[in-house]
Amino acid sequence: MNKVEFTTVAGFAVLLLFHVTQTEVCPPSCNCKSLGEMKGLQIDCSSRKLKEVPALPVNTKKLYLQNNSLTTVPSGALDSLLSLEEVKIFDNPWNCDCHILYLKLWLEDISESSLANVRCATPTAVRMKPLSQLTGNELGICKRLLPIKSLEFFWRDLILIVVAITTLILVAWALKFSKKLVYQINVSQYDLSGPLSQRHSFKNRKLQ
Repeated sequence: MNKVEFTTVAGFAVLLLFHVTQTEVCPPSCNCKSLGEMKGLQIDCSSRKLKEVPALPVNTKKLYLQNNSLTTVPSGALDSLLSLEEVKIFDNPWNCDCHILYLKLWLEDISESSLANVRCATPTAVRMKPLSQLTGNELGICKRLLPIKSLEFFWRDLILIVVAITTLILVAWALKFSKKLVYQINVSQYDLSGPLSQRHSFKNRKLQ
């Protein structure tokens, strides 16, 4: 195995190890289903009378939390679900106070269709109102928190971009190093074979 092949295998092993260590077990209160090898999980926590969002595997692709007793979601509780493709979170008695702002912004970033199906249960003034239509005036003092929460998503996206750029730089460096290594090997082989061929040529001329 040459150095390039070793680097590729080592990189794959590190990625696989990272994937395994970052994947948590299925929440005991939910039903989990694999969507295929390396394709993530479907997590069904619907109709479980849950009062809080359980710890979820980072490789969750589909998340069903509808028809529970959820009133709020702690800030940052869902930020690790970077590969999420589908979420259902309706039919919960959401308390639309300052703390609901995180869920609203998260759904705006992840799934506008799911946000449209979420309705407030309390306080009375906004009962049955879609969360997507909640305004800063209705949230009162919370309206000044909107830029802060948006900034959290900005930093998250910025970190992902930096990681992607760093990965590309490392790959480019590895390719450049491998080309240099191949060149040095070829030069070494030429240096070893050159003098030998010259000696053979000189002996042939003497015999002639």
